[in-house]
Amino acid sequence: MSLTFYLDKGASLDPDAPCLTLDGKSLTYGEVASLSHAVARALRRSGVAPGDKVGILSANDPTAFACVFGIARAGAVWCPINPRNAAAENAELLDLFDCSALIYQPAFDDLVAAITPNLPKLTTFVRLGDGDDLAAGFDAWLDAARDDPSAEAARPGDVVALVGTGGTTGRPKGVMLTDRNLEAMSAITLMSYPFDGRPVYLALAPLTHAAGVLCFPVLALGGEVVIMAKPDVGRFLELIERHRVTHTFLPPTLIYMVLGHPALDETDLSSLQCFWYGAAPMSAARLAEALDRIGPMAQLFGQSEAPMMISTMSPAEHRNADGTINTARLSSAGRPSPLVTVAILDQHGKPVPRGERGEICLRGSLVMAGYYRNREATAEVSAHGWHHTGDIGYLDADGYLHIVDRAKDMVITGGFNVYSAEVEQALMAHDAVRDCAVVGLPDEKWGERVTAVVQLQPGAGIDLDELTAFVKARIGGVKAPKQIEIWPDLPRSTVGKVLKTEIRSRLSTR
Repeated sequence: MSLTFYLDKGASLDPDAPCLTLDGKSLTYGEVASLSHAVARALRRSGVAPGDKVGILSANDPTAFACVFGIARAGAVWCPINPRNAAAENAELLDLFDCSALIYQPAFDDLVAAITPNLPKLTTFVRLGDGDDLAAGFDAWLDAARDDPSAEAARPGDVVALVGTGGTTGRPKGVMLTDRNLEAMSAITLMSYPFDGRPVYLALAPLTHAAGVLCFPVLALGGEVVIMAKPDVGRFLELIERHRVTHTFLPPTLIYMVLGHPALDETDLSSLQCFWYGAAPMSAARLAEALDRIGPMAQLFGQSEAPMMISTMSPAEHRNADGTINTARLSSAGRPSPLVTVAILDQHGKPVPRGERGEICLRGSLVMAGYYRNREATAEVSAHGWHHTGDIGYLDADGYLHIVDRAKDMVITGGFNVYSAEVEQALMAHDAVRDCAVVGLPDEKWGERVTAVVQLQPGAGIDLDELTAFVKARIGGVKAPKQIEIWPDLPRSTVGKVLKTEIRSRLSTR
């Protein structure tokens, strides 16, 4: 099932319905479908063959996202390139992916000019605007191929997207996602969460990541995707009310900002059916607050290699039968999704008993085809016939999955294993803490000492001894931080994930 299926299915329901909307202006399903055919013809005229790689470098933009379906219609491979990455990282990704064509916004002219001299394989440049000395203008590029024959979409089982894992811990890897991977993701989405009527999905997070692939099941239902070109929490709340938004997704960091926004409690959120959160652990205390003040929160857990839906938790599962919040589940990542088999394995690849901790591993059609041109990494992540997530967790008696840490983030202090996520949850339960990160630093006495960096709520203050005592009362003295620092903000990746490698580096160089 090509990526074009989702768009064409929506168009078959109503070609005149709004499909992609930005700043109150909409492209209909018919217009987006026509544009995708034109992009496919132009790509083929430019020499892009089925299986070739095409990068898109753009902020959230309807035309750029429509090009994704043109790439798919040409049988080529979509390579989302995050414009917030450093120039060197984007150049590395384009080279790693063997991209032969790049479609980009004029806002990134300088970035493209900086990286192109070292990318000889990149031969076709298309500028979403007028042309220049380097690139063809978008409209002229489409017009030149108007009379060309239609292109053909990808065949079942083909790789349709190459996604970078990010280079924060070394050279990035290219995750090969097939049409069947995204079909499984979309099917799980539609069977696991509420969709009543034609959905309206608000995309604030980058369409190059989770917010983008969540569009596919929405389009298959003929829904409208309302796009935000840049993050703005106040605007986000306005758009929910104005467009009667039914579905949206934010990482926890942005949800904390929503909870702190003065307009939240006056905004009409009654249209919401499903407010997804994921991409990073969320404070159980903040989640409980969100359930009360926002409403239908819905968790998803996945990774680039198994997009979005390893486990799910619908809005209803956050509550007991009597409507009260099920606090025991708030720290979980939901239950393994219907089309995925999850196992908790020890270091030898053997399953551990229910309730014991080990690495979260999975099988199923959600799992990637492998890492592009990297057999060694593919073999390593596929050891023992399972896909290894690198996350440590356990399954509870009710089958809910609990993630306790990344394997590399576990702190061994005084001979005890301390999972940073557990300490972070305890810290986040304090009203003054907005966000935090816990790492292990070398210590002569303990081997490693549990170290926390805390970002406070705006205007808040706290005594560090009081905060330490607060954590000890919840999880005990062994797990409580031996060192706590207050920072004005935490270093984050371009998609908002806290960079613990940078935190360790800063702390270690003092």
